[in-house]
Amino acid sequence: MNTISFRTEEETKKKLDQLAAAQKRDRSFIINEAINYYLSLQDWQVAHIEEGVKQAKKKQFATDKEMRDILEKWMR
Repeated sequence: MNTISFRTEEETKKKLDQLAAAQKRDRSFIINEAINYYLSLQDWQVAHIEEGVKQAKKKQFATDKEMRDILEKWMR
């Protein structure tokens, strides 16, 4: 494992320590879980954006009817 040092607000550190205590884990475990979740989410978003750009370059767009169906579904 490597060591990374960073600054954070006192309130953030306090919340982190409370969460670690509640889960009976150490602060490093909670921070690593948070970082891994964030990186996973960013990877997912970038992959979907890249796929969307690829589809757009191929002019693969939703039809007007598909867009209306989606809007109607979410407006219910």
